[in-house]
Amino acid sequence: MSDKTTVGGLIAVFLEECGVGAAFGVISIHNMPFLDAIGKRGNIRYIPARGEAGAVNMADAYARVGQRLGVAFTSTGVAAGNAAGSLVEAQTAGTPILHITGQIETHHLDKNHSYIHEARDQLTMLKAVSKRAYRVTSPETALDVFKEAVCVALTAPMGPVSVEVPIDIQHALIEWPESLTPLVIPKLQPKKKEIKELAIKLMKAKRPLIWLGGGARHASKEVDRLAALGFGVVTSVQGRGVIPEDHPQTLGAFNMYGCIEQFYNSCDVMLIVGSRLRGNETLKYKLNLPSPLYQIDIDNAARNGRPYISDFFVQGDAQISLSDLVDELDGKMEIDPNFTKDLKLARGQAEEFMRSGLSPYEKLLETIQAKAGKDFIWARDVTISNSTWGNRGIFISGPRDGVHALGGGIGQGVQMAIGAAIAAPEKKVFCLVGDGGLQVNIGELATAAQENLNIIMILMNSHDYEVIKNIQNAEYGGRQYYSDIFTPDFKGIAESNAWFYRKLNTLTSIEKVFDEALKFDGPSMLEIDMPSIGPFARAFGGPPVKQQNKDLKSQAIGKEG
Repeated sequence: MSDKTTVGGLIAVFLEECGVGAAFGVISIHNMPFLDAIGKRGNIRYIPARGEAGAVNMADAYARVGQRLGVAFTSTGVAAGNAAGSLVEAQTAGTPILHITGQIETHHLDKNHSYIHEARDQLTMLKAVSKRAYRVTSPETALDVFKEAVCVALTAPMGPVSVEVPIDIQHALIEWPESLTPLVIPKLQPKKKEIKELAIKLMKAKRPLIWLGGGARHASKEVDRLAALGFGVVTSVQGRGVIPEDHPQTLGAFNMYGCIEQFYNSCDVMLIVGSRLRGNETLKYKLNLPSPLYQIDIDNAARNGRPYISDFFVQGDAQISLSDLVDELDGKMEIDPNFTKDLKLARGQAEEFMRSGLSPYEKLLETIQAKAGKDFIWARDVTISNSTWGNRGIFISGPRDGVHALGGGIGQGVQMAIGAAIAAPEKKVFCLVGDGGLQVNIGELATAAQENLNIIMILMNSHDYEVIKNIQNAEYGGRQYYSDIFTPDFKGIAESNAWFYRKLNTLTSIEKVFDEALKFDGPSMLEIDMPSIGPFARAFGGPPVKQQNKDLKSQAIGKEG
């Protein structure tokens, strides 16, 4: 090894030390020193996306599924701006991403010289859409900045961190440092006294329920131990799979139907772990939750800065806190013998209500579940099908098996499927998208083909923005402005991008079509022509609202991101 290297080369080696196996991005004159080093070394798989927004979404899903740092490269200026929306999604989901972006030469920086790729106050923009953002100001400080950036991204509550590096600094030669070892990622230990106090409170419960969010995804073993003590479980959409969704003591993500709220009223305590209790999963914060309400969260802002105020709060890492808690509770719970039976009944009612609105698409849901089995990745875009059944009706087995646009942004599903497929190449990835969402980043179909990824896309083609039309019908007197969109020839698009393609105008042959797709070596698109098959039995009209009538037939179905 030479005594000197470029900053670009140094950071490439540091990323290897961080365990980065893949990176995503769009190559440019203002990030080429990084990518040249990555290509020359050949130790990190680089996936060339067709756009910066797609690259960050791919890195996002790669990090979620792989439980590791995601890395995305962009150029400066417009390119960095293109990544902003996807960084907002990663920030919403708490995904650890290192966003590495270029910058113009140092001596032109911040001087408004109209230099190519220059952007006014780019760092402020990156700070607004990232957990934190840094600028490297000298070759000698580059490694320390990147070490801190990676540590911040991976420290809970995790999130995307951006680092901009002027191109002359990327090219600069420096001495190899003594150590490339990443910083130790701290874990917040809960206070033993608070855990003991929480345990004493929970010991009184006969019908205890845990609500799990994305912050509890690394605590599956601890949750399983609590379930063995008799606790019931319900999850947010981001917390799905912390405990397998076919477990007898979980409600899955059926967290807000009327029958579920009735079941909550029969519980005598709820422990919230790693969840923000988002508005679209709590009927805009009007869902009646069990009382008392206890909470474990890494973020102290959850203590009293959110609509639901807990009666007792413990700040700490979810896995460590639950491990200590279950040690305190072991052998000391006296659970109502009817509790699990009542939980199963409530879940059954919720599933029945969900399915009652799906006709004529029940067979689609059943076929996906049957063909996917248990060991698969379920990636979804924001579309009516996801909001009504994708976010809860297809059961997953692990906390990293579900990937979706948590922030509600349309057009991120395909990119997330790509990132998931790179992170877990041994698994089949099923991807649910709508025709409007697919067209937002349709160019990434070429990325999936270039990487020959095992993705089966279920394209729900309504030939319009159906949810917008439903809202316009319900709230705007049926005036349907701007919700009709041109529908391209998806067959031509799929086949020109080397995707296997089949169109279904009826669901009678759906099993055969899925079998064909499963045998194909590469990505597949199955277009479900919704006008031919028919509308859902129950129209979906946007985010959930609190219903006055508690009858099951009048329950709202919410829109999740």
